[in-house]
Parts: sequence; structure tokens; C-alpha cells
Amino acid sequence: MGKSHKSILAALVAFAVVGGLSLFGAAGAQAALKTVDINTCYQCHDNIKQFHTGGKHAGINCGYCHSETDQHLRSPMNKPVTSVDQRTCGQCHAEQFNSMLQVNWDREAKHEKASPTGRTSRYDYLMKPHGFTKEHAEPRSHVFMLVDHLLVDRGYGGRFQLKSWELIGDAAAAQRSAWEVLYDVEPQTNNQKAFQQQTATAANPVCMFCKSQDNILNWAYMGDPHPKAKWDRTSNVVDFARSLTHALNCFTCHDPHSTQPRITRDAQIQAIVDRGEGTYPYDPEKSKRITVEKVEFRDGYRAIGLLSQPDSTMMCAQCHVEYNCNPGIDAATGERVTMADQRTNLMQWSNVFDYNRRMYEDFKFIDFRNAVTGADQMKLQHPEAETFWGSKHERAGVECKDCHMPQMVSKAGVKYTSHLQTSPRYHGMENTCLRCHTDWSADRALYTIGSVKAYIRGKINKTEFWLAELIDTFVRAKDMGVPESVLAEARKHHTEANTHWEWWVAENSDGFHNPEAARKSLTHSMTESQKGIKLLNDAIEERRKAVAKLR
Repeated sequence: MGKSHKSILAALVAFAVVGGLSLFGAAGAQAALKTVDINTCYQCHDNIKQFHTGGKHAGINCGYCHSETDQHLRSPMNKPVTSVDQRTCGQCHAEQFNSMLQVNWDREAKHEKASPTGRTSRYDYLMKPHGFTKEHAEPRSHVFMLVDHLLVDRGYGGRFQLKSWELIGDAAAAQRSAWEVLYDVEPQTNNQKAFQQQTATAANPVCMFCKSQDNILNWAYMGDPHPKAKWDRTSNVVDFARSLTHALNCFTCHDPHSTQPRITRDAQIQAIVDRGEGTYPYDPEKSKRITVEKVEFRDGYRAIGLLSQPDSTMMCAQCHVEYNCNPGIDAATGERVTMADQRTNLMQWSNVFDYNRRMYEDFKFIDFRNAVTGADQMKLQHPEAETFWGSKHERAGVECKDCHMPQMVSKAGVKYTSHLQTSPRYHGMENTCLRCHTDWSADRALYTIGSVKAYIRGKINKTEFWLAELIDTFVRAKDMGVPESVLAEARKHHTEANTHWEWWVAENSDGFHNPEAARKSLTHSMTESQKGIKLLNDAIEERRKAVAKLR
């Protein structure tokens, strides 16, 4: 063992003892840390050798992250256990790990968007019968991602429940295992069903790949069925959920062998590389500067995307993006699209203004139909990345990390990137906004942020009013016997208006990431609703005249 390697080992052991962290991996306590002959590993894993020897982790032995290697060396069929626990990385990266465990106490759990004080008071009316009407809550920080997903009323019919409400803010327990916080109401079964009233069973394996990548080694590229894969898009969702322990693993964004910045979400790699749309599809020059190299493993079984340079917007876009993760309807044939179809693991990689066109023309996919009008509707997720594209901040070179995961200094004077992803308010204006707006006060920064959000929230509320008016007018028109041709035309207006409203409900900044685009899109929605209302009211009046003549 070389001198540098001994130093690293000593530091790890000291940190584990002083910090109270386990020196062992996520799979459970091992008898002892067992190093291996790295050159033996390289004989088979030559692609890993290229990553490892040229990176900052070159002095880290494989045994730090992989256990049960003796059995693997005896027979390659015996796979080693790979740690997926953030504590493994936290043994060296203490500041980053500890910051991930911080809780923003101003950001409560279970804060419904569809409430009088939420982002959208009319959500349930406008989106029925979609499962999101059962619960659509504001997000919390990354450490709670898996717990909150398993607990949400729309996901598993209430199968997974809190052991105690006292655990809802226990970040350390959530990090160690979601199952320290939650329990399974019916562990002897694995069927998706309602255990409580007013719940839905909308979860599937794809939607969980944002919450945790514990199964990264057991999932083929795009979630396709594969002999080497334990799981795929059609796997039993309850079994898949039970197999997960940790939220947002470190290796989602950081290559564990080289420490290079990377992306692991297969649908994003598909959009950027396979479809050739680039990292910034509306900025070809930036796409040339910031590229993704697709690296395949095991003959294409798995793939990662190496970034040519660190870009937190691309890393965050693995999850903070609009994507398909559910069955739907084929827009061309009207047939049901099941999880067997690769379109159920899809990043559209489009801004709001091109979104409907791409869904109809490029992907031929719609999510569901409105319960009242029957209009085609696209269920938006959380399109922060696409919203940010083209904004003043993005054009100025700002990235997600600058506001949500800024550079901090620990009490010991160590500089590090905060891994508590939350509002810049919580990090302190001096660490976020005031680093660029040097002539501002913290009060002015907060005032500006609040003013933008207030303006866009007002537009969201006005947009909801006109969407509700369109739906109500549609009902009157149908009751009056207005011709189907007119109703069909009104449905097109409804589809367009709904997308340009729900985009900003799903996007979690109240439009702050791009207020100019938010205003343009929301007022477009209002205009589309008003066009549909006029169309229907004109047809209602014609129908009244026709009925009057018959009298």
C-alpha cells in the first residue's frame, strides 16, 4: 500500500470514529474493510481502469465501495456488493454529506399545491380524473425525496405509512433508510390497491428513478427488459419500491471512479445523445461547449453520460425536468400505451411553447383526457430546467447550484458546495443573490424575488379562472346540443390552454426561473380559453335561435 493510500485510509478511519459514521457500505455492516488488488479488478474492468487511474479517486481502493469481493474473484457470477449509501462518500466529503442532512424548517412537508394558500386552488377541478388530484404537494429537500414519494396519497394507495409523525422531519433517519421512517401496511402482498379512501395507485418503476438510483446496476438502459436486469419498466412497482433505501445517491451526478461530472438518467442521455438534441437544444452554441459523451457498459446494457465540463443545470435536469413516466394514449391511433412502450420513459426536452407540438407530432403521446370535456391533456411534471433555458439568469451563466446549492464555508473554514437543495433564502442572500447583485441589500433581493412570484401567481390564478369558465361553458354547450364538430374544436383550445397553465403549476419557482416566459405562456393560456369560450357561446346562441324557430 502506497504512502498516499495509507493517508487516505487513516483519514477515513479517523473520520468514521470522530464523526460517528459507518465505514461500511449501504448493504449492511461488514466484518472489516477489506482492500483488494486493484490490478486484479482491472484485468476484467478495463473500462473502469480508464476512469479510475485518471481521476481524483485513483488512490481509493475498490474495497471502500465494493464488498464481498472474495466470492466475486472466485466466480464472476457472484456479484460484489456495491455501496449506494451516501455515508460511504460522506466519510471523506463530510461537509457535503452533513449539509444534505440539514432541514429547511420553513419548508413543511405535505404542503398541498391544490389549497387556498398553495399555488393552484382550482387544481382538482381542472385536472380530474388524474391521480395528482389525490395529492400534489410542494417538494422538500433531496434527503426526503424517497420517503415523500412512497408516502404520497397518489402513489401506492396508502400502502406505505409513517411509523410516527415525529419522523416526518428526521433527515438522518430518512438518509439511512426510508424504512426507518415508513412501514408497509400489508407486507405479505405486493399488489397495487387502495388501502385508504381517496388515494390512487399511480406509481411505476420509471417514476422512482428520479427518487433513488439504488437499482442502477439492475436496470438496463431505458428500462427495457434485459437478461442481466432484475427490474424493468413493467416490473411490479411494490416490489421495486421495497428494494429502495436511499434518496438521490451521490453517484447520480458524480462518477464514483473518476469523480467526473455526469448524468445517469437514461431518458436524458437518450434526448441529448441518441436523438442528437444536445444539452441546450435552443442554444446550439452552448450545446457545442457543453457536451455529453455516452459511455456504454456490458455491451450496451447500461450507459452513463459524461459531461465535458461541470454543469449543474444538466445534472439537476435529470429530475427537475418534464418527462413521461406513466402509461398514456397513442395520439395517432387512440390505443393504450402501456409501460412496455419506451415512450413511458421519455424526456421531451422541449420548452412550453413547443411542447404540445412535439407530443403530438414527434412522440404521438397524450397522458389522459379531461373528465368533463374529453380534451387531450398532457400531465406536466416539474420542468425547471426547460423553464430556465433562455432566461436572463441562464444567459448570464448562472447555474442551478449558484442559487440552490451555493458555495459555503464551514465553521472550520473549509469551502464546500452545499448539498442542501433548497430556496436561496435559506442559504442566506449573501451566499446567493448578493454574490452577483453586489450593490443590493438582502431585503432588496428578497423583495424582488417576492414581487416576481406574486406577479406570476396572480397570472396563474387568472389562468385558472378562464380554464374553469371554458369547462363550464363546454358543459352548457353540450347540454344545449351544440354539434360535435364545435365541441371538438373547443377541445383543441382546452388542450393548448391547459398545458400553458399546468406547466407553471408543476414548475416549482412560481415562474421566477423565467418570468418573461411565464407571462407569455400564461396569457397565451388565457387567450386560448377565451377563444374556446367564444366559440362555444356563439354555438350556444345559434342553437338557441334554432330551438326558438322550432317553437
